[in-house]
Amino acid sequence: MISNNSARYVGKLTKILGELNFEDLDAALKLIEEAWRNGRQIITLGNGGSSLTALHFINDWNKSIYMSTGVSFKGRSLVDNIGLIMSYGNDISFEDVFLEQLKNILTPGDLVIAISGSGNSENVIRAVNYANENGAKTLGLCGFSGGRLKTIAQQKVWVNVDDMQLVEDVHAIFGHIVMQTLCG
Repeated sequence: MISNNSARYVGKLTKILGELNFEDLDAALKLIEEAWRNGRQIITLGNGGSSLTALHFINDWNKSIYMSTGVSFKGRSLVDNIGLIMSYGNDISFEDVFLEQLKNILTPGDLVIAISGSGNSENVIRAVNYANENGAKTLGLCGFSGGRLKTIAQQKVWVNVDDMQLVEDVHAIFGHIVMQTLCG
């Protein structure tokens, strides 16, 4: 029976939003703003639904922030070229599809935003480790217990709930907070 499912879901989401660490959110927002204002690349990545969140961020931020401010937003996502992803996955390994792309484009001072609901996606972890070792700044968006991503990313947005859809909803909301703040 479908009765009250919408209200229950929205109630759970509202509760989670109220429990977020707003200091972490503001610190993450500041990290993105600094990278943008300093002309650094802002690179997103993730798997599954998180890959679409990573792509959505760059779609919104590249277009809207530039159109609102006239200041170039150098965003790119490592999930939008399926041929490149499959080439690295086939020729090297799926665990290295993001790492291998970073080897080609990352410069010190760039910001890598890694999104993983569980915080334990191996290809995300390898990319963040590489970014940390090569002078980039890293921001991890995770849920559940935070997984390894919560501990290795220099900054985090952690959604402390064991529900992938709620985690993904909060990550999407964070992307919209960034866009509206930087469009200012």
